[in-house]
Amino acid sequence: MRHRIPLPPDLGPHFAVRDAAANGVGRKRYSSRDLSRPFAGVRSTVEPATFDDRVASYLPRLRQGQAFAGRTALRLWGLPTPVRWSPGEPLDVAVPTGTSPPRTAGVRGRRIAPGRADAWHIHGVPTVDPVSTLFLCAREFASTPMVVALDALLTASDVYPGLRTGRPVATADSIERHLVRWERFPGCGRIREALPLARPGVESPKETETRLLLVSLGLPEPAVQHVVSTGGRFLARVDLAYPEYRIAIEYEGDGHRTDRDQWRADIRRQRDLEDHGWLVIRMTELDLRDGGTVLAARVRRALDVRRHLWG
Repeated sequence: MRHRIPLPPDLGPHFAVRDAAANGVGRKRYSSRDLSRPFAGVRSTVEPATFDDRVASYLPRLRQGQAFAGRTALRLWGLPTPVRWSPGEPLDVAVPTGTSPPRTAGVRGRRIAPGRADAWHIHGVPTVDPVSTLFLCAREFASTPMVVALDALLTASDVYPGLRTGRPVATADSIERHLVRWERFPGCGRIREALPLARPGVESPKETETRLLLVSLGLPEPAVQHVVSTGGRFLARVDLAYPEYRIAIEYEGDGHRTDRDQWRADIRRQRDLEDHGWLVIRMTELDLRDGGTVLAARVRRALDVRRHLWG
């Protein structure tokens, strides 16, 4: 087996050819077949296989004033996106107006006018701020996914799946001000239509989908993350609720099924709620796949029964 000259440790797993040359690495070594070439002028000691790997492998090419934007920034922030990541998806890199965007295979360059967006950092990676990121991708979102994304921006929850933002990153008022600042842009109408439907405090995309589904089928809007107390003592916080009728709707993701402690806690909490007169409707992803008609019918029956009992 042919012996490879070790690379300087300071180069790291992803490095620019120019940095390798500056560290005394010869052309023959940085062109050898044991190194992958994820982007022009970049070498990696391992083939980037994940989204985070792809981003990390491009960092040696990122110039001062450039930042990740578009879908790339959506994924870096962990905001819910309507499109699944695939290895062939290009990275979106933004530059200020008046400068040249990158032109290389696997990268989509775009210009952003001064004052429209700010460059934040997520784990040290320059990234367009979360609100501007959503604005840049607005035309890719249908109505419900847009509300889901806005709920994620507004949430103060530290358990929202996948989010990497400091929470909350925005309020409805700050997003309104951002809209005024940006004026017209592709997809701006979708954001303006969705913003009145967004709610702070949501803890998962499925909570948003369920809330919007129930309203679309003619039911009253349930409260989000309602805290149930008895005698001044905290009893539970439920995903969605009709507090005046003591009806709770709980979305059960796979984590509730596979985590033993979570499963046990869920059962105990349901018993506590029922002991205090609450009706708990538990639901899963399957309840959303048929358009939610069966779930909505169940919720409607529960409301009718409770209204009749409590008049």
